[in-house]
Amino acid sequence: MSTEPGHTFQVDLRGLVDLLSHHLYSSPKVYLRELMQNAVDAITARRMLDPTAPAQIRIRTGVDGRLEVEDSGVGLTEADVHTFLATIGRSSKRAEDGGLDLSAARQDFIGQFGIGLLACFVVADEITVVSRSARDTAAPAVEWRGRSDGTYQIRTLPADQAVAPGTTVTLVPRADGSEWLEPNRVLRLARHFGSLLRYDVEIVDRFGDVSKVNDTPPVWDRHHGSPLARREALAGYAKSTFDFTPLDTIDLDLPLVGLKGVAFVLPTPVHPTKRSGHRVHLKGMLLSDSAQELVPDWAFFVSCVVDTTGLRPTASRESLYEDETLAAVRDAIGERIREWLVGLAASDLTLLRRFIDVHHLAVKALARYDDRLLALLLPWLPFETTDGHVSLDEFARAHPVVLVTSSVEEFRQVAPIAAAAGLGVVNGGYVYDRELVHRLPEVRPGVTVADLDPETVSAHLDTVDPAAELAAAAFLARARAVCDKFDTDVALRSFQPVGVPAMLVDNREARHERRRAELSADADELWAGILGSLGSSAPRAQLIVNHLNPLIRKIADIPDAALSETAIEALYGQALLLSRRPLRPADHALLNRSFIGLLEFAAAAAGSGEGRSSAADKASDTLGDA
Repeated sequence: MSTEPGHTFQVDLRGLVDLLSHHLYSSPKVYLRELMQNAVDAITARRMLDPTAPAQIRIRTGVDGRLEVEDSGVGLTEADVHTFLATIGRSSKRAEDGGLDLSAARQDFIGQFGIGLLACFVVADEITVVSRSARDTAAPAVEWRGRSDGTYQIRTLPADQAVAPGTTVTLVPRADGSEWLEPNRVLRLARHFGSLLRYDVEIVDRFGDVSKVNDTPPVWDRHHGSPLARREALAGYAKSTFDFTPLDTIDLDLPLVGLKGVAFVLPTPVHPTKRSGHRVHLKGMLLSDSAQELVPDWAFFVSCVVDTTGLRPTASRESLYEDETLAAVRDAIGERIREWLVGLAASDLTLLRRFIDVHHLAVKALARYDDRLLALLLPWLPFETTDGHVSLDEFARAHPVVLVTSSVEEFRQVAPIAAAAGLGVVNGGYVYDRELVHRLPEVRPGVTVADLDPETVSAHLDTVDPAAELAAAAFLARARAVCDKFDTDVALRSFQPVGVPAMLVDNREARHERRRAELSADADELWAGILGSLGSSAPRAQLIVNHLNPLIRKIADIPDAALSETAIEALYGQALLLSRRPLRPADHALLNRSFIGLLEFAAAAAGSGEGRSSAADKASDTLGDA
């Protein structure tokens, strides 16, 4: 059995450039980041050999539409050029690839994948690299000229051609890429990517004017003279970076992963599902300005800017690699934000109140699973209750038994009646609220929390004198006949406030049964049978009529059966609106029918020549009150 000799993969450079530009990199703009990254790494490598070596990156624009990036880095020999620039995927940062034996210090380099220079072919037809090695000063300078069709040439420059140690990369733009090499855009991109680079970066235009790209050290590492001056400097940085003035700033310092930076507390509310984007710099170079994975989900009220040496980038260097280190960093940043909240509660209640006014939803999200913060911040968290918008702690002091609804609809159904009856009800329909209310006994012993059943409210209403109920028997019978069509019972009670003529209450089981019946009516025979088998004997909704309300007494005395039924439908419709539950098409039809019916009775009474009869008077009064 014979074995064929090994073969080498062939690479279609045009296809690879298309892959990089449309799939690996999000935008052609990354070409400049790759050039700056190579320059930074080259200087880092040279300074490992000579700590006193110059550290300068100069970008020249506007000369025949070309772009030059010159660095004072370690440079390349002719052998290096053959090894690295002619082999896709090799990186001079890897000792196993024949580069500098710097594997122990590889974390000091930004690029490690060996594909950075190829990103330039996204905007350029031709790339020229002129380099002279700082390791072998006797070696001549060498020129590598590569083209987007996959061909390249290498030549040694004459010994008398003065080339300082380092590298100069020149790009000749493609016809469809010249806009990316336009001087103003280059300046913006350089500042976008390189604002925190540790080495000086300058841009020189065709007139010789010099613009500085970076301003190091970062604002959080500078000496500002006083805490107030530092806060003002950080606020100014947030304004220029994120276009907002932060409510406060939180220092982030994680030495184990070489991470430093600041979390800026947003001054306006943000929805918890809309996570903030965070600016992550890797060894000074911008990695991502939308790294959502940097902080825990619950910390959606901060935007961070950090520089790190210990987190891993993906191959495109546009996001963070999800690993155990990133998970540990995320937890550590979350703990630092918790410590900031604890510090506010202990030392700056004014700022804490401002923060909770804006971000109470975020605090509730955090307090759900942090007992320490729940106990600490509970006095400040606002909830919608039958006593108004008050803190849960204040509400619990007034109501040892706290009732909580499962939905906003339930709360709005019963809130006015429950408040008049002295019941303490919290609206648990908002995100996190019901869960937090149920945890209240853990931090406030002696408080009882229970889910509210609308029947609990009706049980607290006063019964009507038997004689009064007997007098209203005919009206109640007619009302029950009308409301039976809506799968609703009718009860006569006395309750406050007097201005509420009736309220509609139903529990969750009743709503589920009603929904099941609706689906069954609209389903085909098979599904109707299945849904019918799921039916239950859940209690029906109740229309509770207020005997104390003057309108109810007027309606009860209407002798005209048709007018009385129309008035009862209008009464049911008003209670339906007060319950604020979603209206079905049948509900809309009911409201329209009852309103038009009352208008017809009022118009008929007004147009008769007999004056205003007793029935017409009652119809007009009913219409006006409804």
